[in-house]
Amino acid sequence: MSDTIKLVDYHVHPGYSIDAAPVGIDEYCVRAMQIGLAEICFTPHLEVDEARKHLDWFVRCNGRVMPMEDLQWLDFYFQEINMAREKFSPRLVIKAGIEVGYEPGREMYIEKILTGFPFDFVLGSIHCLNHVAISSKKECAVHFAGKTCAEVAQDYFTSLEAAVKSRLFDCMAHIDLYRRYGTVYLDRNNIEEMHRGYIEKIFKYMARHHIGLEINTSGLRRELGDLHPSKAIVQTALQQGVQIFTTGSDAHSLSEIGQGLQAAERLLKQFDLQAATFTGRKPDPQKGWTNLPTLP
Repeated sequence: MSDTIKLVDYHVHPGYSIDAAPVGIDEYCVRAMQIGLAEICFTPHLEVDEARKHLDWFVRCNGRVMPMEDLQWLDFYFQEINMAREKFSPRLVIKAGIEVGYEPGREMYIEKILTGFPFDFVLGSIHCLNHVAISSKKECAVHFAGKTCAEVAQDYFTSLEAAVKSRLFDCMAHIDLYRRYGTVYLDRNNIEEMHRGYIEKIFKYMARHHIGLEINTSGLRRELGDLHPSKAIVQTALQQGVQIFTTGSDAHSLSEIGQGLQAAERLLKQFDLQAATFTGRKPDPQKGWTNLPTLP
């Protein structure tokens, strides 16, 4: 592998995401170039849990807050992406992605949206369990308090396996998200091991169907102080045949874009890997997987 690494950020929330700063795509692109990124992929939230519609189903668009199910916001999003490409090319490669919060039973709705727009990259995430956001510091206690690691693992990995087997997603984001705040309520040693016995078959399926694994740096900015996933989980992914890895800061503000990417690249370099990039929902040709076969 070349010693020259081009840093790419494949998890950036522009102002469309209601939990992100109200910052436009152009501003993120300018910041990306200032810090030396070669490529950026925007990933606004798409949440589909109907039980949380009153909490999550909103986007910022064209100067106002609007319902997420009014897909007009995606038209504005792609217009803004295309204008940014014209403005910043060839200095910065700009990709149009989305992060979908998976919810069992909503696969047809998700698929309709994903096939209706020209996304370059689709991240799948488990943000909620039993309609409670484990990604939220405020809400997570409702799910974690009083539960054992075994109970949390059963809930989380059942949902994760369903998300992966839906084959709706190009890559799975922060695959051990339960570590973000779960360490406050669960034994730290046990939580670091609770993927064992669950994750292996999930990774095997991901490998067979060329689904990528994100190295998400947001945990470095929080109490966890570590990447998502842990190095041990990355090793397990490789053992099960996963070949595609992306890097993302999970930025929700200008100050967060690119944060921790060097740490993510150092981890990948330990395994002679490099961060993948995508175009039209296909991984761009790189070492090791230029001609991946399509499997049923």
